[in-house]
Amino acid sequence: MDGGLDLLQKQLVDYVASLFNEFNQIQSLQDESNPDFVVEVVSLFFEDSEKLLNELAKSLDQQDVDFKKVDAHVHQLKGSSSSIGAQRVQNACATFRHYCDEKNIEGCLTCLQQVRNEYFLVKGKLEILLKVTKQSTSRHSYSQLHS
Repeated sequence: MDGGLDLLQKQLVDYVASLFNEFNQIQSLQDESNPDFVVEVVSLFFEDSEKLLNELAKSLDQQDVDFKKVDAHVHQLKGSSSSIGAQRVQNACATFRHYCDEKNIEGCLTCLQQVRNEYFLVKGKLEILLKVTKQSTSRHSYSQLHS
């Protein structure tokens, strides 16, 4: 039983570490001249990624799949994931591109699901961090006003 608890604790530590690693990269770019930078970048990432995921699903649902178009969408998603620090999405996209090169529809469909899963995991993490960051910023601003 202790082994199961140890595993859960390790998974929690890994989850928290990945949460901060993914967020620190873009957060380091924010400064006082643009206090909403992180929120804007993350919001754009969400918007663009969901559009791309929908386009990928439509493209893979066609009778004659245009694998070059699918690959272009995956490449774009991989790039935006890389720029925001979403390593697991980026890795899943790399595998996806391999299946595009092989024109393997089953592999592409499997990868689409994997990319989608990784995207929604990172989205959940980033939403939590944005919420915590906003609360922290609000408290900091409040304490400065009332000092």
